[in-house]
Amino acid sequence: MYQWRKFEFFEEKYGAKCTIPDDDGGNNKDDGVMKERNIECCSSGRGKVVTGFNDGTVCFFDRGLKFNYAFQPHSSSILFLQQLKQRNFLVTVGEDEQLAPQQSALCLKVFDLDKMQPESSSATTPDCVGILRIFTNQFPEAKITSFLVLEEVPPILLIAIGLDNGSIYCIKGDIARERITRFKLQVENHSDKNHSSITGLGFRVDGQSLQLFAVTPSSVSLFSLHAQPPRRQTLDQIGCGVNSIAMSDRSELIIGRPEAVYFYEVDGRGPCWAFEGEKKLLGWFRGYLLCVIADQRTGKHTFNIYDLKNRLIAHSVLVKEVSHMLYEWGNIILIKADKSALCIGEKDMESKLDMLFKKNLYTVAINLVQTQQADAAATAEVLRKYADHLYSKQDYDEAMAQYIHTIGHLEPSYVIQKFLDAQRIYNLTNYLEKLHEKGLAFKDHTTLLLNCYTKLKDVEKLNLFIKSDDSIGELKFDVETAIRVCRAANYHEHAMYVAKKAGRHEWYLKILLEDLGSYEEALEYISSLESSQAGMTIKEYGKILIEHKPLETIQILIRLCTEDGDKRQHSNSMYLSMLPSPVDFLSIFIHHPQSLMDFLEKYTNKVKDSPAQVEIHNTLLELYISNELNFSSMLQVNEGGDYLNGASAKAEILNAKSNGTVADHKSSEQEKDRLARREKGLCLLKSSWPLDTEHPLYDVGLAIMLCEMNAFKDGLLYLYEKMKLYKEMIACYIQAHDHEGLIACCKRLGDSVKEGDPSLWEDVLKYFGELGEDCSKEVKEVLTYIERDDILPPIIVLQTLSKNPCLTLSVIKDYIARKLDRESKMIEEDRQAIEKYQEDTLTMRKEIQDLRTNARIFQLSKCTACTFTLDLPAVHFMCMHSFHLRCLGDNEIECPECAPEYRSVLEMKRNLEQNSKNQDRFFQQVKSSKDGFSVIAEYFGKGIISKTSNGSTTALTSGNASSNSAF
Repeated sequence: MYQWRKFEFFEEKYGAKCTIPDDDGGNNKDDGVMKERNIECCSSGRGKVVTGFNDGTVCFFDRGLKFNYAFQPHSSSILFLQQLKQRNFLVTVGEDEQLAPQQSALCLKVFDLDKMQPESSSATTPDCVGILRIFTNQFPEAKITSFLVLEEVPPILLIAIGLDNGSIYCIKGDIARERITRFKLQVENHSDKNHSSITGLGFRVDGQSLQLFAVTPSSVSLFSLHAQPPRRQTLDQIGCGVNSIAMSDRSELIIGRPEAVYFYEVDGRGPCWAFEGEKKLLGWFRGYLLCVIADQRTGKHTFNIYDLKNRLIAHSVLVKEVSHMLYEWGNIILIKADKSALCIGEKDMESKLDMLFKKNLYTVAINLVQTQQADAAATAEVLRKYADHLYSKQDYDEAMAQYIHTIGHLEPSYVIQKFLDAQRIYNLTNYLEKLHEKGLAFKDHTTLLLNCYTKLKDVEKLNLFIKSDDSIGELKFDVETAIRVCRAANYHEHAMYVAKKAGRHEWYLKILLEDLGSYEEALEYISSLESSQAGMTIKEYGKILIEHKPLETIQILIRLCTEDGDKRQHSNSMYLSMLPSPVDFLSIFIHHPQSLMDFLEKYTNKVKDSPAQVEIHNTLLELYISNELNFSSMLQVNEGGDYLNGASAKAEILNAKSNGTVADHKSSEQEKDRLARREKGLCLLKSSWPLDTEHPLYDVGLAIMLCEMNAFKDGLLYLYEKMKLYKEMIACYIQAHDHEGLIACCKRLGDSVKEGDPSLWEDVLKYFGELGEDCSKEVKEVLTYIERDDILPPIIVLQTLSKNPCLTLSVIKDYIARKLDRESKMIEEDRQAIEKYQEDTLTMRKEIQDLRTNARIFQLSKCTACTFTLDLPAVHFMCMHSFHLRCLGDNEIECPECAPEYRSVLEMKRNLEQNSKNQDRFFQQVKSSKDGFSVIAEYFGKGIISKTSNGSTTALTSGNASSNSAF
């Protein structure tokens, strides 16, 4: 054992006496003679230490071995006791008074420590829930040498009682309810009881399997209790004495013999540890082996605590004779023969590590924290201190090996800074590699590692780092950082590999296009991508591709935007909306409008129902209508259409100085291209506005603006006509001084017969009146249509044309003569109508006066209704119609012959009164009529506005009769 180092990882906390105070009872007296109490058995659990004395008394001690209370479960002595863990029960085996000679005095009792029964004013006794005789006729009496209780599912207990004859009595069940079963296990039949007595027992529970270790001085046996009947297996032919048996936390049986300590599992003997000396007591505490060893030469007892994993003695102390060993409150309690107790506790991890650090025993410290399952942070801290120690000794390789173990807990910058200062690039590379393997590296770590590779020019390691994850599929470093560093070091192949592996298509293309200039390869790579990925990459790098490979790029775009194009005609709108739109790629053509026009034309020829039709047509119109096919000129406003001519003239002058022929040819080509594009633009304007739709498939406002900016007259006229903006069309012809087109437009659009707008002729006449030049021919033609449709009165025509000094009276002489003749005829017709109305009015007034003043003589002899001879009773009406009373209906008060005409007159009067309240209708008729005065006169004539707003005319005074007249 001299090879095992000794440490003081435990400390002696306190000592005490396990005795009962003198004032506690008097139950230690027998016939007035004081008997000495000796501790026969001990147990611990649930925060208490329990001792049993030879006088039958049980004593409970709290933390610090302070006496709590005592009671006497047996009248004579207590041999064994055990404090249960799951329930607060105490099981005892002791001697009581013998009730009959044939019965044994030994009995087993179970006490419920939570239920106390008061005995007297100063003592209490737990409730005894069960008493059981151990020996019966089937189970003859023998000396009990060992005792063990196993708590199964409450309230079931399994009690094993070892005897000196090699037998084990087992009692299983609920003792409180006396529902128990007994069975017997036999280890071996040996003539010498010293070799066959049961010296120790140990239960082993493994899932549903329940096993029992049984030890005698000459054997170790294992009983499988889950089998029926229980099966016995001999594990070894050597055993041990009493108190030299323990169970480890892994359910291993431990026995101590003078030469060694042996471990047993279910399949036989396991490891053994050669500790010399007689093992008086054996125990197991938190992974430590506890031994009280008697030195045969000196006779002294030593208590050792062994750390078997780390091969060290955690504590060693000389003790007096120890009778019992317990574990409670996280401490080891040694109860000696003189009833004194020693409490030993384990030091905290920090104290143990400080002790080892002071001695530079870093390997021991590392093993200690690992075996005691310390948290990872504490382990890393120990490894860091060990690594720092090695670094200070300039053992860089071993130091780095320890630093690598701290990855995940120690800040990487702490290690990196050390090895940067020491210029230990190989060690630093190793650390950074491990950091990446564990997935804990950041961008800066990846940058540093790749810089190390490039600085060392270690292409092999660079390949291994970059390409080692082929089978895994996920790179263990920051992709963007790796690509950036490899590009900077001109390792383009590695950068491309990382980008492709990580699916960073934008980086892959950036290397191909910006670093290598491989445009064709870039296009092939884009073609191999999925639609969404290809679309994103083209948006980012399309400008470069259009500049160098326009045709191929447009082909890819067409395939991308019209994927499965043949099926699109039969697909629904949802599928169409899922494909990329050409509008998304307009930005890549910013410097190449010709390529953009080609792309959109090909797309529209292939796809007729695109969701982005309006945006596409808007863009095409801008390209078609613009004077010059470049985006800078498209944004400039043309002033009156002279921009192109002025710019072309300047260009011709400049170019003619160097090479006039080339300049003329180039200008001619540009003009042809402009005319061809405008023809396409006009076709697009017409084809994208079907006759049966109200709105076109483009932005009308934008189209008008483009036509105005670029002086595109044909397109502007078409849009105005479609939008029925006829006056704007007239203005367009007027601005162009196109008199022939102006009059032709008015003939087509100003014909009232064809639902045209006759007011256009007014604008035309006004234009010619303000023209300031001779336009007699045009004026005569305009006057023809004005006269035909009676659009303007002659006075207005004269006033309008009088403003043009170049026009003579001969232009309108015939027009005025015809108008005067027509007016004269109309005046004569009106005069005749007035005379007729006056005569009719006079006749009606006379008739009314006659009805009011003279009597009526009815001379009809026949009924107007039935034409029979009129007899009484008869009814005569003032209209000179007579009827039989029977020919009239009930309550008939009107003449049946004249009533319909009378009712129609009343209905007309009511309608006129209602119309007099509808002002909007009145003004609408005035506005829409050719002669508004005639409408007003009609309203006066029908009496609709014959009353003043201030009351009837009869209330007017003579002084203001003129001002308050009817209108």
